[in-house]
Amino acid sequence: MPTQSALEALAILRDPSTFQWYVITLLLVVIYMYASELSAGNYRTVFAALAFWGMDWFNEIWNALVFHFTNYAALWMAPGKTAYLILIGLNVEISMMFAIMGIASTKLLPEDRGAKVFGIPNRIFYAIMLSAACVFVEVLLNAASVLVWEYWWWSARMPVLIFFIGYLPFFLVAYRVYDMKSVRKQALTAFGILGFDFALFAISGGVLGWI
Repeated sequence: MPTQSALEALAILRDPSTFQWYVITLLLVVIYMYASELSAGNYRTVFAALAFWGMDWFNEIWNALVFHFTNYAALWMAPGKTAYLILIGLNVEISMMFAIMGIASTKLLPEDRGAKVFGIPNRIFYAIMLSAACVFVEVLLNAASVLVWEYWWWSARMPVLIFFIGYLPFFLVAYRVYDMKSVRKQALTAFGILGFDFALFAISGGVLGWI
């Protein structure tokens, strides 16, 4: 039996009537940021950001599948007000936020990948710190009841899994792509992640109707 939060999310899932015009402004902000990086020749930033965004899409898809197979709740759900709920735990605002976060996360990185911060390799340091910051924000969103958790082991009482599964891999993969020496390899990795996401979404959603 689905939880109340799951039912509320399902009621607005991919409902075009929830559309709000501010989505267009958000989209233009995302386009401007990516266009600015491309015009400056910062291809590694763009591909790192796309890899980051793709990692989130993978998490969102399997999270939606958790709801399908349990018929109880996804690990996280977004039943609150939104301009468009794409998946049970992903609205258009969240998706655009991650698209921007992928770019922002590379701006802290020193050019010297071997440099250390407090004795910790800088890529690891920033991945840890940014992941912790994201978990903190999620706790606030949960407290505001706009991001809902139904499982005790995925909650503010047990943030370890949110940290290690929900965020740390995003930053580690993005930084790995950022540091690749070949732009071609960066592009193949980023588009490979997104291509896998698209196939998974098409099969589990479009063909099987599970999400």
